[in-house]
Amino acid sequence: MLLKNLIQIRFISSNSATVTRPHRKVAVRMYPTVLVRPDGSSITIRYHQPRQIIQLPVNIWLLSEAERKQRLEQRKPKQKVKYVDDIEDNFDSNKYLSYLKK
Repeated sequence: MLLKNLIQIRFISSNSATVTRPHRKVAVRMYPTVLVRPDGSSITIRYHQPRQIIQLPVNIWLLSEAERKQRLEQRKPKQKVKYVDDIEDNFDSNKYLSYLKK
């Protein structure tokens, strides 16, 4: 009798969802989403919000010194270029009137 009860026990692990479908009475809406890891690899996951892509952040303290400086420079706001209008305008439009057709 003891052996019969041991055989009927079903061991459920967390890997059962990868083999079959999730066993729920109420299906929660999950959206297919691409997850991009910091090393550049990507996988498709199910996410509770409709997102197209999720990119995980890079730990800058694990990068080399040059890569860290480059990433920190990209985070800074870009400087606006100031245009200086000091061009001397000695253009004479009357000089080119002879090239126009009447």
